[in-house]
Amino acid sequence: MSKNFIIFGASQGLGDAFVKGLPAKGDTVWVVSRTRPSSLDIHDGVTRKWLQIDLSSQQQIPTLKETLKDVAIDVLIYNVGVWEKRGFEDDYTFDQDEVGDISNLININLTSTITYIQALLPNLRQAKHGKIILIGSTAGLDHTGNAQVSFVTSKFGIRGITHALREHLRQDKISVTCINPGELAAEVPYEEGAEKAIALYQGTRIPVQDIVAIVQCVIHLSPVSCVKEINIPAITDFNA
Repeated sequence: MSKNFIIFGASQGLGDAFVKGLPAKGDTVWVVSRTRPSSLDIHDGVTRKWLQIDLSSQQQIPTLKETLKDVAIDVLIYNVGVWEKRGFEDDYTFDQDEVGDISNLININLTSTITYIQALLPNLRQAKHGKIILIGSTAGLDHTGNAQVSFVTSKFGIRGITHALREHLRQDKISVTCINPGELAAEVPYEEGAEKAIALYQGTRIPVQDIVAIVQCVIHLSPVSCVKEINIPAITDFNA
């Protein structure tokens, strides 16, 4: 039976891997991104439709709702996250973060997560067994040694959204799952394979194929099961 997916943050990296690796022939995927995704050019029996949305703003929510008003969404994947401009540089310090950048990060990583998912709850309720999957980070877990205050705050927040949303939707039998990966080999495109990613980073970064496989598992479970949270650090990551 064909499925309808909507994938946020889907133009590159892990989101692009979801668009390419999750759907089967006959499925439809709405691809949400600011820039046109190259996955639209794939001809594999999957219907891919681009929704050009800038998630730093809430202004496009009415248009999204109107576009999808009669569509039953089986799987919603929210894979959005920005971080501090120099957050992963050796000389990074929270002291130098600008107020406007902090506000923008929290808006994109938390406010838009809440509001865009809220907008699509009627679509998920139209599906027989809707599923919501949010992509967090091991940075949002306890004791992982990250000093990027705003980014870490937002990833803790993603877990909070997941847990509260699960309770809100329990009566609708819509499962809500948070997946927290460690550092990903997201620069290696999905179609180039896991072995290339493993070799390039000498096994220190997780191939996107692993996360796709885990999401496939969650999607294909029976509606009786609810996977609450999955943490996936690299085996070499001693902090996670």
